[in-house]
Amino acid sequence: MSNQGRKVAVITGASQGIGAGLVTGYRKLGYAVVATSRGIAPSQDPEVLTVQGDISDRATAEQVIAAGVERFGRVDTLVNNAGIFIAKPFTDFTQDDYDAVMGVNVSGFFRITQLAIEQMLRQGGGHLVQITTSLVEHPNSAVPSVLASLSKGGLQAATKALAIEYATRGIRANAVALGTIKTPMHPEEHHEALAALHPMGRMGEIGDITDAVLYLETAPFVTGAILPVDGGQTAGH
Repeated sequence: MSNQGRKVAVITGASQGIGAGLVTGYRKLGYAVVATSRGIAPSQDPEVLTVQGDISDRATAEQVIAAGVERFGRVDTLVNNAGIFIAKPFTDFTQDDYDAVMGVNVSGFFRITQLAIEQMLRQGGGHLVQITTSLVEHPNSAVPSVLASLSKGGLQAATKALAIEYATRGIRANAVALGTIKTPMHPEEHHEALAALHPMGRMGEIGDITDAVLYLETAPFVTGAILPVDGGQTAGH
């Protein structure tokens, strides 16, 4: 397929869990994919370009977007999926915790999104999706996590601001706010306790998140949306 006929998605945090699910989901939609994370392995699929790097480093953002444009000729979607989650009482957070969370969740979003939007403007449109957390709107006394709210709350606010700034230029921005999802991040022995945090009484599956992102991808009149996929957490408890 020619570069002009095929769309291209860039996915951060793409080596496992939700990120890996998103790579598969976008390939099923017929997109080529640029997949990045610190330890991602090369793909056997010629339509998946992998780029190793720490997204909190500006150089990684530059490399990912440049490599995507060089290989596939365009960038149509950016899914800011990479994230760090640390739950601690507020006064226990260290400077290292702060630097790690803000580096990945905020700095990692900022530069790659600038570069993606510059490319999307050249093409006449695109789509940004941020992966955030239901804790932004529904903090939980059992999961003290101010750094998640500080960083991901900023992403949710930025999502709406970007949606409005670029609404007339063909670029949409949306977010998916997660509950706790069964990924390699959560050991099996914690699953029962984590399930109990959700009104529905279960954890989410990777497919629940992939389906939500792909819905937003194929919803041309939806922008500025924060879509909770959290087993009811943001509704109450």
